[in-house]
Amino acid sequence: MKVIFLTGTAGAGKSLLTSKIKEYYTKNSAFPATLNLDPGVEKLPYSPDIDVRDYVDVSSLMQQYELGSNGSLIMANDLIATKIDQIQTEIDTINPDYLLVDTPGQVELFAYRESGPFFVKNIHGDEKINLFLYDGTMITSPSNFVSLSLLSTSIRLRLGLPTINAITKTDLIQEKLNEVLEWSSSDYDLEDQISKEVDGETLPLISDMFRSLNNNGFFEDLIPVSNATGEGMVNLESALSRIINLGEEVED
Repeated sequence: MKVIFLTGTAGAGKSLLTSKIKEYYTKNSAFPATLNLDPGVEKLPYSPDIDVRDYVDVSSLMQQYELGSNGSLIMANDLIATKIDQIQTEIDTINPDYLLVDTPGQVELFAYRESGPFFVKNIHGDEKINLFLYDGTMITSPSNFVSLSLLSTSIRLRLGLPTINAITKTDLIQEKLNEVLEWSSSDYDLEDQISKEVDGETLPLISDMFRSLNNNGFFEDLIPVSNATGEGMVNLESALSRIINLGEEVED
């Protein structure tokens, strides 16, 4: 079983892309399953095969422990780690080719609490990969692009997984998309643009950090996708296959 964790900021399109990837694999004769790891989500664009809301109830925690919304979400996410054996049993019963893990909307609840890396480490899988989503509507400025790039790198270090970066909502940023892709591959283009946004003291720091990340291959798989049109799904699946299937791609 191959395990794909979808991470990214709230609203980046993790749940919708989870549903689109499942549709893609199913269409191409693979057997995917979905795992919803967000205990606070109310509606999903797919019917999860395994759902942590069956194990943890955020509203009950809020009432029982007199917690606010954030406190109850933190407790719920920490409690998920204690349910890993039951969750694994569900996964084993389904026995999919691919497990698509839809992580919480608030990425810090998964990546920066100990329960997230614990779950990544202990869930069974032949291969595991992190698919980080850049919200296309958030990265049309160079400073935002760099900020999300640093977040992606931080999550990659926290989870200890090979990572593919994808830009979502590309149908909404068609006029800026090529420019954004150039930022990911050209230090000079990015430096030129970001110099117009930040002061003199900040520019060298940002330039050095981004150049180091770029030189070490952190952005070699920056893939544009659109959940609305389906554009980019073939390229995304090919990139996933290069890592988790050792080059053996799902037939299109």
